[in-house]
Parts: sequence; C-alpha cells; structure tokens
Amino acid sequence: MRRLLYPTTLKLFLRIQEAQMETVQMNIDSQVYEFPVVEGTMGEKAIDITDLRKNTGYITLDNGYQNTGSCQSQITFIDGEKGILQYRGYDIEELAEKGLFTEVAYLLVYGKLPDAKERSEFSSLLTENSILHEDMIHYFDGIPPTAHPMAILSTMVNAMSIFHPQFFVEEKNELVFKKMVARLISQIRTIAAFSYKKSIGEPFVYPRHDLFYCGNFLNMMFNSPVKPYVIDPEAERILNMLLVLHADHEQNCSTSTVRLVGSSRVNLYSSICAGICALWGPLHGGANQEVIEMLEEIYRTKMSVKEVVEKAKDKKSNFRLSGFGHRVYRNFDPRARILKKSAQSFLRNRRINDPLMNIALELEEAALNDDYFIERSLYPNVDFYSGILYREIGIPTNMFTVLFAMGRMPGWIAQWKEMHDTVPFRIGRPRQIYTGVTQSHFKPVEER
Repeated sequence: MRRLLYPTTLKLFLRIQEAQMETVQMNIDSQVYEFPVVEGTMGEKAIDITDLRKNTGYITLDNGYQNTGSCQSQITFIDGEKGILQYRGYDIEELAEKGLFTEVAYLLVYGKLPDAKERSEFSSLLTENSILHEDMIHYFDGIPPTAHPMAILSTMVNAMSIFHPQFFVEEKNELVFKKMVARLISQIRTIAAFSYKKSIGEPFVYPRHDLFYCGNFLNMMFNSPVKPYVIDPEAERILNMLLVLHADHEQNCSTSTVRLVGSSRVNLYSSICAGICALWGPLHGGANQEVIEMLEEIYRTKMSVKEVVEKAKDKKSNFRLSGFGHRVYRNFDPRARILKKSAQSFLRNRRINDPLMNIALELEEAALNDDYFIERSLYPNVDFYSGILYREIGIPTNMFTVLFAMGRMPGWIAQWKEMHDTVPFRIGRPRQIYTGVTQSHFKPVEER
C-alpha cells in the first residue's frame, strides 16, 4: 500500500527584504532561515536554495523543473513573456538575418564574434576536421539502410571518443578543445549526409574544401554520379538561417541532458551523444517532423481548418495540433516569426504553391482568433514552419531532427564548457520525494 504523506505542521512564509532585495526569509515550524536572492543581468530573480536541505532538512519539489534554475549562464537569454531570444546579448532576429552559422557557433562557444583572423582560423579548423577517420567510415557497412538517421548520428558521435581519445577535462589543453569543437561541428554534417546516402543506397560524397559550411552539407547530401548537384544560393541561405535559429535555447531537455551527463566528467563526445538522444523525442527535436506529418494528414483527409481547430480543442479526440505552444514562450516564439516570413518569401520567389504552407497559414490565422488558443497563449512555435522550409530545400522528413542537432551542436558545446569552467564544479544529482510502500519483507518463492 502506498501513502503520500503531506506535511501538516510545516508553514512557509517567503518574505523579500524590502530594503535591498538581498535575502528571502523562510519560516519553517517557527524557525526562520534566510536564503540569498540572485539577480541576473536582465533582471531575472532566483532564490538560491543550495543549502536548503543542509539547513532545514527539506527539499523543493518541482516536476519538470519548470521553476528550477540548474545553473547560472552567460550564453542564452529568453524572455518568454515578451518573446525575446538572445545569444550572448545579440537578438536572434539580427543573427538570423546577418550572421553565418559558423560565426554564431564561434560566438556561442568562445563568447564573442570572431574578428577576420579568428574567423579564418576557425574556418580552417572546420575544413581540416571535416573528414571522418577512414576506419570510422567502415562503421556504416554494418548499419542497416532502415536505421533512423538520429540513431546513426548518436552512435557515430559517441564513436569519436574511440578515435580521438584526448579529453579536455583532464588536460585543460585549449588546443585539444579547439580541435574537439571543430571536429564535432564539422563532422556532424558529414555523418548526417553519409547516413542519408546510406539510406538511399548511394555512394558517399566527401566534403569539399572550397565550399562554405551549409553549401558543403547540401553538396554531400544531394550530389550523385547520376545527377550532379548545383548549389542553390537561396537554399544555402535558408539552411544557414535555420541552423542559426536552432543553435541554442537555454536549459531545454537536450541541453540539460548534456550538462547533467557531462557533470560526471565524461568526455564531450559522450555528453553530446546523450544530448542527441534526448533531442530525438517527438516532444523536443522531433516536433517539426510531427508538424509536417500533421499537415500531410490534414491535406490527405481533406479536413477543413475549422474541423482541425475543433478537434484540437476536444479533449476526447486523439488529434493533436502540433507546432503550437511552448514551455517557455507565453507570447510569439521569435523564431517562428522569422521562419514564417522566410517560408513565404522562399515560396513566392519560386512561384511555388505549397498546399501544406497554405494549410499552416490558415491554421495560424484561425488559432490566433480563437479564444481557446488566446487564453492558453498557444502561438506557433519554431517547429511550425521549420519543417516546411526543410522540405522545400529537399531535406527528407526523417532528417529534420538531424538538422536540428547540427544547429544545436555549438550550443551544446558552449553549455558543456561553461559548466566545466564553473567554480565550484558539482556533479548533477537531483533529489526526489519517495511515494512507494513503507516496508516490505522478502519471502522465498514457495511462500509467496
């Protein structure tokens, strides 16, 4: 029999000192405890409960960690109420419009935009580390063509620790770290393209030294002996923008996973592998694939937008409206605005009439004028239009999440490094409230 015990004598009173907002008082059974208030550079406030259990014997319970700050970070800022996203102080709108993905990657990992010399050196490192170890390529021989690209990606990234065993944590060697950064950011696109070629039975296309990051990936994906691929500058620009928009997003599921796994001081490659696995889920990186599949279902079954909206509001219906709402944003996801505008422009310039895009626009308009969605702050998120753009530049649906991982790679690396540079360094170890049986006694099987 399970019992959930609720405290009957505990009384909590949080009182912020009016004078300087420096501490919070917590009154537990007439005993007063003080905890410091931490304020971020953008005005966010937190109660530092690091010593809560040590001083009081209590922990906090926060399912899903929606009110728990696991770290202090200088990398990404999000204001969900105002729809703001910044990398290192730069607005996402400006970076998406003007920045190269490799520049944004440098910004996230090293804390500043590169100057001309730094950009050239970083570009050279990416080029030098773009080719997989030849023995590593043989791994693809044993992988069935039906394997999901995310499974291949996580496997190959983890395998990097076999072929490149130099670990930054132990050595604190900056040159080793720079090579690790370049290897991960560069080779993830090679692995991604190779996994696609494997699935369609075509020979691998090796990276070229004369192409930029995104153009190189597109060439490895789509070039073939039968049909040579000519890089479309607009497709290259769109892919660059998509990767920039996905480069980091604060302490989401996969990033928190990278930090938690990395807190055991395991190597960077294995930490990133764990992040890739976390990203794979449909509630995280796989959401844009679900949006496309939803739009295709609507188109195939000829459902009206009104029917879709009503089904989405019906709790008894199995239908789920993907691409709306976000755990952080209570306003528009700023990335969704950028992607909607880019998708409309891309299709218009090519005179493409995409029925899925038409359905998406009608759905958004209907939802934004429906009280049910307005009251719940259910606005389109980054996944709602990103899948349409991936689809238009030729990326197959099962590769969407892989592209997400490509974009998120520099953010994961930056978060991993920031955690290891933090003093004091602590291994992640959440607590729990046990709600199981109170006592059991073991009996031999004959007596059960």
